[in-house]
Amino acid sequence: MEIPVEAAAATALIEVVRITGLPAGRGAAYPGPATAHWTGAETADALALMGTLPGSEQHRCGFSPGWGVRAYGDSLDQALFEAAFCFNCHEIRLQGAAVPPSLTTQFFDADTAPAQALLALFRSTAP
Repeated sequence: MEIPVEAAAATALIEVVRITGLPAGRGAAYPGPATAHWTGAETADALALMGTLPGSEQHRCGFSPGWGVRAYGDSLDQALFEAAFCFNCHEIRLQGAAVPPSLTTQFFDADTAPAQALLALFRSTAP
């Protein structure tokens, strides 16, 4: 997975979201409750893990993401980027002011150890 370098470097907090639907419109956040907030080493570890997700071919499922993250800088006012993960079709959708068009849709191999570790990390935040 490619995360914009400047956005990753500026990330001070990651909010984990249990996605409950699709955004209301283009650029709107994915709806769902926040299940965790990561700072410091947790943020660095999560970004590093996401950065190791290996690429994959596109799979079709209709894109129904279950988990997402919102990355915030020090000001915490607007997300630097948001990533929604569909572990069924192996697709990641990124959005936000820091995301160039070339990175908005990416594919990852959801069956690999890094992807399964990320999924386990997300699931560990569920109440």
